[in-house]
Amino acid sequence: MFARSRSQCPRLSGSLHFVRRSASTQISNAAVNAIVSSAGSEGAFATRGSGPLAGVTVAVKDNICTKSLPTTCSSRILENFTSPFDATVVSLLSTGGAAIVGKANCDEFGMGSLNVHSVHGPVVNPVGLQDGVPVERRSAGGSSGGSAAAVAAGFCDAALGTDTGGSVRLPASYCGVVGLKPSYGIISRWGVVSFADSLDCVGVLAKDVSTVRRVHNAIAKYDERDPTAAPPHVRALASQLCMQRAAEITATDLKGLRIGVPRDYFPKELQPSVIESLQKTLDQLRARGATVVPVTLPSTPYALSAYYVISSAEASSNLARYDGVEYGLRVEPPPGANLNKTANVYAHSRTRGFGEEVKRRILLGTYALSADAFENYFLQAQRVRNLIKADFNRVFWAPNALKVDASTNATRTEGVDVIIHPSAIRTAPPLPDAQHGASAETGSLDAYVQDVMTVPASLAGLPALSVPAGSGSDAWPIGVSVVGQWGFDEMVLKVGEVIESCQAGGP
Repeated sequence: MFARSRSQCPRLSGSLHFVRRSASTQISNAAVNAIVSSAGSEGAFATRGSGPLAGVTVAVKDNICTKSLPTTCSSRILENFTSPFDATVVSLLSTGGAAIVGKANCDEFGMGSLNVHSVHGPVVNPVGLQDGVPVERRSAGGSSGGSAAAVAAGFCDAALGTDTGGSVRLPASYCGVVGLKPSYGIISRWGVVSFADSLDCVGVLAKDVSTVRRVHNAIAKYDERDPTAAPPHVRALASQLCMQRAAEITATDLKGLRIGVPRDYFPKELQPSVIESLQKTLDQLRARGATVVPVTLPSTPYALSAYYVISSAEASSNLARYDGVEYGLRVEPPPGANLNKTANVYAHSRTRGFGEEVKRRILLGTYALSADAFENYFLQAQRVRNLIKADFNRVFWAPNALKVDASTNATRTEGVDVIIHPSAIRTAPPLPDAQHGASAETGSLDAYVQDVMTVPASLAGLPALSVPAGSGSDAWPIGVSVVGQWGFDEMVLKVGEVIESCQAGGP
């Protein structure tokens, strides 16, 4: 009863809507496939009031509920679903004066690193376009590839994505834009379709750090409807600790800022040009007075395995609700089908409605939660997660506000302010084509290695910002990530602004 026909919400096409990227180049959505439903050309770019986001145009990832546009999660099982309500972040955008231009393509239910697992088709990285035509088809990253591509192509000023294990930072790196995964619990998840509840965060992508901050500050509000929201007193403590140091940071004077570079973030898969960009960035920060020190996060090699066990287990539970009975796609069992068990009825809708990647993760997660595997897989992954959190807490000078009593002074004289590491192991991988099928990165286990650099911060719930840091040997964008202690979102944004200034050739 909640469904609304998609025909009521126009789908964006190249002929319907395009924007000017530069003085000589126009990019159509047909070439990028970033936007899957449009708010319409009449009111999409109108200023909504005079709030802090007045004049800002925003695309919203297709797994965030909107009552005026479909929320399909890029899945066949929800292809005709429109939510009866707006997610909290969407309401805050509207209240703040932003104009929502449409819904952004994504990997189905947020499961993927390359945005190729979508019922709407893959997103094409706009960096590879020349005169609006794809010259080289590469991935925009996932799962928030549509959000990153929409920003990079100039379809909007900013976009909301969701980040479970790197799904905002990876696309930001591949598309050459800025992407923030906030501290877990800072931005409300109410109205966001769940993938993995203990990991999901709503993130912000934009062309520059100042726009990311502007949108983040407008939506980072406590929401009592979100049971995972950090309470106000914890936010206040983290903000107090953060501003003690963040207030001292300027674009030209970084004296006193201690930057940690984790030795464990240099896997063999890392491209040499990525290391060169990181080194250049660190040299620029040193030149402005920062101290760069090596740190060790010894549990990092186990992070990726733990992440896929935990996220898949939570996904198998969350996606059990899509059974073809209450809402979503319903496929009637064929004549003569065995209907003795309800699972046999659900199976037809779920088989037709879910894509291969979602089915794969549901099976993995269901096994991890089974009686035979629970101890060896799920509980073991949770133990690894706790070790990763302990690693980060050990290297930061500031205590984790989630674990510290506000009446105690638990800060340390040693430790680092932020950690900086590559956002991705490489530049954007090529997309598969019709003739040759899947590429090496999109058609094998290599696809799961793409977010090896990003999952530790996700498991620990820490704020992480990917900032463009030059180009690789193939001339495609490279990003570096700034990670801070929980609640230190403003700290990572400030350091990100300095890196941005360095790249722009500032003083």
